[in-house]
Amino acid sequence: MNDAQSAFDKAAGKAKEAGGKVTGNDEMAAEGTTQNAKGKVEGALNEAKDKVADTVNGVKEGLKGVFNKDES
Repeated sequence: MNDAQSAFDKAAGKAKEAGGKVTGNDEMAAEGTTQNAKGKVEGALNEAKDKVADTVNGVKEGLKGVFNKDES
């Protein structure tokens, strides 16, 4: 899932939740709450994935420096 999709799910979920509350449609409000939560979880997972990738890339770069030293 990408950042745009998670942002969409959060916004659409909030809209459904609000619409459901205004119209008294509990099912729509619940669906909106669920969709909003899904977007939040997806966003958190995307952020964690990016942090792990950054850490792995940092370790790779650090190891390149160790193993590529010129042995003069």
